Amino acid sequence: MQKRRKLPPWIRVKINCGTNRNEIAHLMDELKLHSVCASAQCPNLGECWHRGTATFMILGNECTRNCKFCAVSHNPHPAPPDPAEVKNLVEAVKRMKLKYVVITCVTRDDLEDGGAGRFAAIINELHKQTPGIGIEVLTSDFNNNVAALKTVLDAGPTVFNHNVETVRRIAALIRDKATYDRSMQVLRNAFELTAGKIPVKSGFMVGLGENDNEILETLQELRENKVSIVTIEQYLPPSGAHWKPDRYVEPEKFNEWAEFARKIGFEFVASAPLVRSSYNAEELLQKNK
Repeated sequence: MQKRRKLPPWIRVKINCGTNRNEIAHLMDELKLHSVCASAQCPNLGECWHRGTATFMILGNECTRNCKFCAVSHNPHPAPPDPAEVKNLVEAVKRMKLKYVVITCVTRDDLEDGGAGRFAAIINELHKQTPGIGIEVLTSDFNNNVAALKTVLDAGPTVFNHNVETVRRIAALIRDKATYDRSMQVLRNAFELTAGKIPVKSGFMVGLGENDNEILETLQELRENKVSIVTIEQYLPPSGAHWKPDRYVEPEKFNEWAEFARKIGFEFVASAPLVRSSYNAEELLQKNK
């Protein structure tokens, strides 16, 4: 197992304890829910939970894919989705008094629709029981099943998000089954299925072995495929057994990429070392508006 590289001085994870963090942890346990914050070892967990926000991860806590950068557990034959998940998630949203919720998932290649129906059921129930709430979904590629994607979009999320994860060349090395071109197609399909009425968002990591030109090319392709909101983040390996980081990018470089993204037409860009796909998602959307 390789030894982790020491983090540079500009990467400092905020540590927040206090009652909010503990209360959310207890709530998740009580309602048998999962959060990507904990399962994917997000560096912003302490800050977000302290503020009373969380990103829910549905369809279980085991992924049928095994990407080399991800901390979520892998199981090609995970347990069936919890039938109480929809009810429990809505209950958690109510108790947390959320005005904006982010819902992501493990990839479920074992399900015919990839879990799209579960996304739709949650969105519909949230609209019914919490009118006016903002709902951002961060989905898998559903194996490019357009009908499954349409099921999610027809339920009316506020924002549709699917991450391309990395540049084209690196994608083939670190993603399991998912492909760069498929992700781009999912993003374009999301835009076309809603005629642009639902903002399309995507994000990717840096420090995986890509070069600066590949990052600019990825931004251009995302924009060509109708993505209007983009996040750029520093890759931080969950453990020494995961993909080795190639570099830690300085904040000034993230600013340069953000400026380039805005110039080519992105309506909102979040680009910084500790930015994550769902980090401060509500604030990003408000700024986008």
